[in-house]
Amino acid sequence: MHHAYVERVVDLLNPAGNVLLNLSVADATERVESGDPSRIREIDGQFALWAKRGNLVRMARSIGRPMRYFLAKRSEGPCLIIAERIDEIAEWLRAEGYGDQFHPSYTRMVPAHHLTEIALLGCPDPSPTLTRFFAPQRNRLLTNLDEIGAAYIGTLAAECDKWLNQIDRREPIGVLFSGGIDSGALFLVLHHLLLRRGESPARLKAFTLQVSSSDAYVRTIAADRPDVGVRSTNSDVAQATRFLDDLDLGLFLEVIDVPSDELNVAETIRVIEDYKPLDVQSATMALALCKTIRQRYPDWKYLTDGDGGDENLKDYPIEDNPELTIRSVLNNTMLYQEGWGVEAIKHSLTYSGGQSRGHIRTAAPARACGFVGFSPYALPNVIDVAEGIPFIELTDWDHSRLYALKGEIVRRGVEAITGLTMPIFEKRRFQRGVVDEDHFEQLFAHSEADYRRMLTAAFSK
Repeated sequence: MHHAYVERVVDLLNPAGNVLLNLSVADATERVESGDPSRIREIDGQFALWAKRGNLVRMARSIGRPMRYFLAKRSEGPCLIIAERIDEIAEWLRAEGYGDQFHPSYTRMVPAHHLTEIALLGCPDPSPTLTRFFAPQRNRLLTNLDEIGAAYIGTLAAECDKWLNQIDRREPIGVLFSGGIDSGALFLVLHHLLLRRGESPARLKAFTLQVSSSDAYVRTIAADRPDVGVRSTNSDVAQATRFLDDLDLGLFLEVIDVPSDELNVAETIRVIEDYKPLDVQSATMALALCKTIRQRYPDWKYLTDGDGGDENLKDYPIEDNPELTIRSVLNNTMLYQEGWGVEAIKHSLTYSGGQSRGHIRTAAPARACGFVGFSPYALPNVIDVAEGIPFIELTDWDHSRLYALKGEIVRRGVEAITGLTMPIFEKRRFQRGVVDEDHFEQLFAHSEADYRRMLTAAFSK
């Protein structure tokens, strides 16, 4: 007798996690179902979407929203579980009696900017096919930095404007704010848009993290800012204060002070379900910030952040990574956003690559604390402009010129769009600006192997 397989798809994704800027969920899903990359590219926003046509399942996502899947075997046929998190998949499998099939390494991440197709045919396991739906044209812009800045920040502003259209004008908006280039530009763009729309800019709040300790900080009280204590002139609080005060916008700053003993690396690893040291460090601080904002404001909903700005303008110290050269960074499309590519030997099936993997450092802490996050620099339309910048022609392969380029582009763009001249400070990673060096080294004294063991322990419970 012929045995007919009964395939099943279990959807554990929360539809509210999508931030669609130009289409309804139904219209966007229809584009994924079509399998046409050009139509999927028309979806604007942060999304993780899937559709089933016959026994073929199609999945697609942007950087801003993780999307995982797991293929479970049943006697009656295969079952594909789709979720945002590994632990959601594990919990469902245990509840349904398939827990013995689970291992975190068996889960798969849909790589950002690729249509993933799986045919549910039974045994043996099908191999997914990957088709790129977002392929920006590189080096298409002229070398005029004023034009580049206006295009880049102009697109950022247009995406933020679409996002504001979907939000009740009474809802407050938080910006995770360090006073650096990306969060600074985002804050000024949002402030400008609210004024232009005739809405109250008082909805905005610039949340800046400060990790405090009984003996690690030298707190100084500025005569005109008695509410702000800063541990040094190099801290994010000092930088954020100077940034906003220089533009007479200091009233928007709110310092979130977190005791150092509340930072918990093991908890962070459970939240982000990953072990890469830089992402663990950043997420530890992001989780502390989000938890304290939630405690202060139980009903706050929307948080925005500058994640993706460094990737877009290739502003990471190449010297810190022995695998990279300036030629690999400038010659490979979206290297920082996607890693070495889905066909590369080093591409992780479990985690994806680049910011496609690393954005979890921002997305997971916000979600864990009940916020709706928005990362406009990670949207395809903004990345599209960034990839069009002629980096090689502008830098002639010079590291220092590359690192200086980001500030010039963003400063000129913000001035073109808002009329404001924003302060530019030396680059510093988020996790380095909120805690003193001694406490940083104590907190993150672990190796990647240690973090892997913590992650394994989290899934063994």
